[in-house]
Amino acid sequence: TMLPLLLLLLPAAQGIVQLGYRPALTKEPPLEGLTTASTFVVDQPRCVFQDYRNAVIWLVVALEQAVSSFNNTAGPGTPETAFQGFPYPVRAYMTLNTTLDSYPCPKPDGDITVLRVGSETSCAEDERRPTCNGPLPGPGPYQVKFLALEGSVPVAETAWSLPITLRTAKPPSSISTAGSGHSADMIAITTILSILFAILLAALVAMLFFWGSDSCGSSSTFSKPESVTVRRYNTHHVYDQPAARL
Repeated sequence: TMLPLLLLLLPAAQGIVQLGYRPALTKEPPLEGLTTASTFVVDQPRCVFQDYRNAVIWLVVALEQAVSSFNNTAGPGTPETAFQGFPYPVRAYMTLNTTLDSYPCPKPDGDITVLRVGSETSCAEDERRPTCNGPLPGPGPYQVKFLALEGSVPVAETAWSLPITLRTAKPPSSISTAGSGHSADMIAITTILSILFAILLAALVAMLFFWGSDSCGSSSTFSKPESVTVRRYNTHHVYDQPAARL
């Protein structure tokens, strides 16, 4: 019964090697989305774990207030370090495990040397993937470190990163337009132009209506033709003369 306890105490007795490396947000240009609402990008630990070729290197992601209480002997993939329980009750989880072959030193030309934390969405709620690199649930702040395990024994670790805070979306009600003088001027100009256009359109409609009614009145009014008086003339020289005799 004492053997499991001795195995747990062995790393503490030997001590975990503290490496002189601190993870940080990458500075490699040009990189879009260094931090988003649910992810951030850190540099890979190249040329850091060269003395631990048989180790598996894990990334530990913790809430800032949980850094001091993280237990290095907590095994990856256990309920104590499962992503699906983060941030409560799990305060730190382990993810992105790989061997030293994935972090060659020196870096070959063209290699991608960054890690995007929080990029996997398909396993975020899959309890069969407790080491999922799932989206981070809030702005943080978070801190990360790399931990090397040989079997289940932690042998080396880096320092914790500085606190990393993610972006937060502003609610529409918090967006102020008081200082945007250019936008206010454009709104005023647009309003004036709209009013002038409405007046012009109304005048055009009234003019068309007036012309239409005038043309209809002209076509329905007929002038009465003047009566023509024809005088009748009697040919007195024909009727007053006696009839011609044969």
